[in-house]
Amino acid sequence: MPILVDAHADIAYNMLKYERDYTRPVAETRSLEAGTHTVQDNGDTLISWHEYQRGQVAVIFATLFAAPIRFRTYETEKLTYKNFDEAHKLYQDQLDAYHQLTDSDPDKFRLLASKRDLDLHLDHWNSPTPEETGHPVGMVILMEGAEAIRHISELEMWHRRGVRLIGPAWVGTRYCGGWREPGPLTDDGRKLLAAMTDFKFTLDLSHMDERAAIEALDIYEGSIVATHANCAALMPNSNTNRHLPDRIIEGIVARDGVVGIVPFNTYLKVGWVTGKNPRAEVPLDYVANHIDHICQLAGDSLHVGIGSDFDGGFGLQSVPPEIDTVADLQNLVSLLQVRGYSETDTTNIFGGNWLIRLKRDLP
Repeated sequence: MPILVDAHADIAYNMLKYERDYTRPVAETRSLEAGTHTVQDNGDTLISWHEYQRGQVAVIFATLFAAPIRFRTYETEKLTYKNFDEAHKLYQDQLDAYHQLTDSDPDKFRLLASKRDLDLHLDHWNSPTPEETGHPVGMVILMEGAEAIRHISELEMWHRRGVRLIGPAWVGTRYCGGWREPGPLTDDGRKLLAAMTDFKFTLDLSHMDERAAIEALDIYEGSIVATHANCAALMPNSNTNRHLPDRIIEGIVARDGVVGIVPFNTYLKVGWVTGKNPRAEVPLDYVANHIDHICQLAGDSLHVGIGSDFDGGFGLQSVPPEIDTVADLQNLVSLLQVRGYSETDTTNIFGGNWLIRLKRDLP
């Protein structure tokens, strides 16, 4: 079973918004949340430390995320902001939550902010450990939506506190167009990218509008990835700018980046709707289709991975039927092997590609 790197997990958001405890088994969380607004809003949880162990998930990109208040779905919703100061505070609170989690449960979660951190962490994963003890899950901090950065002078602070990847957009921001709110890079966006280079942040193109992403591929001098995005070519007439056109994927490949595929049914089959369509309509092979599409564009298996986005606005009700928890992503191995992918290929796709970039890009 290959080591898996999941390049997108909204852990702190769920901890603070829904009081989810990811040191608890999935079954326990599902039982406690049954019939609550949490499940109505976010679905049944798919992740926990225990399931990360079962699925060989050694590293996750743990996000900082909050939504602008215009996307609030109900009046008392937590973790929405109406200005940059509020975004800054919410993202700091989430970063505090990660530090507190790793301080209180270092045997279960640890922050990875340097090459040395990563090397020591992988040494631990590659050494025998009693099943009841398990391994800590390494967290690389990803900022999703950059409006928490009130001024580029704050980049030093975010970097010092452990942020290593930045995606300028979720929806549109003052930095660039994004999901549902298209538009190019702004002058502020260009200044942000220039300043990010100084600290060697990795740029995440996920959620960036195509015009903004195209320019970013041209002007950003640092590393570029898309942590959680699927292929627009396999989602014709989906009427969204959320998926990556081939020219963006090819640009990421040309910059030696990686695209993380999202096993979310709405991003796998056009017209699929949670609660309306059965999960069986979207078998796990659809995820393999997106992985294969990127491999065909790249000509190899070196530029695609997983970015599950599990518990990021959807849960068990919205993933392929072969998945009960994140551990079941390992079922993709056999599906890829049937298509002719070798053991080396699946090792690359499941974790190797992300690990190579982390070893290259972490300070």
